[in-house]
Amino acid sequence: MGHTVKLLGNPILRAQCRPVHESDADSARDVASQLRSTLYAVRRELGFGRGIAAPQIGSDLQVVFVHVDEPMVLINPRIEDRSCDMIELWDDCLSLAPLLVWVQRHRAITVRYRDLEGRRATLRAEGDMSELLQHEIDHLHGTLIIDRAHGDNAIWLREEWEYRAGENDV
Repeated sequence: MGHTVKLLGNPILRAQCRPVHESDADSARDVASQLRSTLYAVRRELGFGRGIAAPQIGSDLQVVFVHVDEPMVLINPRIEDRSCDMIELWDDCLSLAPLLVWVQRHRAITVRYRDLEGRRATLRAEGDMSELLQHEIDHLHGTLIIDRAHGDNAIWLREEWEYRAGENDV
């Protein structure tokens, strides 16, 4: 069973999450399981969602769950390298579901993390996966998409954006 997603204004979304240590392994597995069930429940309800981070369910551990092509848990993820090339896009967030925010992200990143078994791993991500991982890792440091709003008129209510997009006026 999933947890309720914490919404904008909840202090946990601005917290610095703590690294997972060996002694936290069981807690990290539990958080990963809760993240998975919560993301899938939200997908069924809202029709979107590719990733979720521990603070969004009230945990202060550095755990991220993403599901793009396949489910993946990242523990203590760190961005080790960023491309100079940037992309701009509309981003959304389960904790700010009514909002869309125009953001700028690195086109490619390299992330070091541990898997659920504690093994070290490295992932080179580009495009959509790069953007998603930057978004979720931001959550672990108390950064939200509204903090990354880029340019004028960068924050929209989803309902208004969809209405305007229907008029080809965005």
